[in-house]
Amino acid sequence: MTTTPPFRADHVGSLLRPPELLRARQDHAAGDIDRARLREVEDEAIREVVRAQESVGLPSATDGEFRRTYWHMDFIEQLGGIEIDREHVRDVEFHNERGTLHWKAAPPRVVAKVRLEHPIFAEDFERLRELTTTALPKQTIPSPSMVHYRGGRSVVDPAIYPDMEEFWADLSAAYAEQVRALAERGCRYLQLDDTSLAYLNDPRQRAAIAEQGMDPDTQHLRYIRQLNAAIADRPAQLSVTTHLCRGNFRSSWVAEGGYDHVAEALFGELAVDGFFLEFDDARSGDFSPLRFVPAGKRVVLGLVTTKRGELESKDDLKRRIEAAARYVPLEQLCLSPQCGFSSTVEGNALTVDEQFAKLELVVEVADEVWGRC
Repeated sequence: MTTTPPFRADHVGSLLRPPELLRARQDHAAGDIDRARLREVEDEAIREVVRAQESVGLPSATDGEFRRTYWHMDFIEQLGGIEIDREHVRDVEFHNERGTLHWKAAPPRVVAKVRLEHPIFAEDFERLRELTTTALPKQTIPSPSMVHYRGGRSVVDPAIYPDMEEFWADLSAAYAEQVRALAERGCRYLQLDDTSLAYLNDPRQRAAIAEQGMDPDTQHLRYIRQLNAAIADRPAQLSVTTHLCRGNFRSSWVAEGGYDHVAEALFGELAVDGFFLEFDDARSGDFSPLRFVPAGKRVVLGLVTTKRGELESKDDLKRRIEAAARYVPLEQLCLSPQCGFSSTVEGNALTVDEQFAKLELVVEVADEVWGRC
């Protein structure tokens, strides 16, 4: 049993949006309902989804990211000095077993000094905290590297930041203020979601960032340093984790490859309390990179896929946990789905019932492996 995050049975955060919430978002976009009415619908949907998380026995609960369209952009666009460049969208290819999907990504662009103008999602977290009873409220935000990864230097105006070190210092300082603000509001569980540290394991992604003028062999070291700077002054009672994702859009992904490229620095240098790692299929590699995990750090094995509704076998999950324990002690391991169920408002290709069956499975397996969660 663990009493601090990450928990033996845990989850990444985003959940499938209910139909009534999707309708309300459409009505608000069309001007048929105001922001106050949309927030009422969001509150009710979050109340129900928190109750559902607690009912399956999860020790932590999120708001499902129900107030967001995207897991990352809703946060990034609220940082001072950053605008979303919707005139220069980029085509991002997502892959699945049936083929390829295309997502039009509008990159963030740094147009002024980066700063925190107001605590982001602070009101949302306070409302989540009010709605939880047995579970610890968990807040998710994108990591600092997500401001930089798509575009590198090209998204940072050289007239604003002729020296990139100043950009990185301001970005981490803004994040540090955000972390403090959430902690002051009672946040005890914060997760920084990151695709870049997972993407960099894919040779195709490393080739792409080399074309942008970045160093694919050392870029992960920069991101680790900046994330550490962002959380360096967090209070002792705040547990911080990171989730590494290879892309999650309508049951599809972007990158492939094991954690070998980043593992030694990631596990040895990143000063988080736990790592949520995708291990749901062969594209995530084997468990051998876990040999670099030091004592005192927890690894949350993302063995249950969110990409499809078919339920995993308990025996198979237990065998895979046993295989991971050859590289890192069992007491440092936890279990979760490999990603969120709805990183974007569209959601993955499974039902709400299938989603909660998977979360319940995580709790049951964790109870049987480690004792009551």
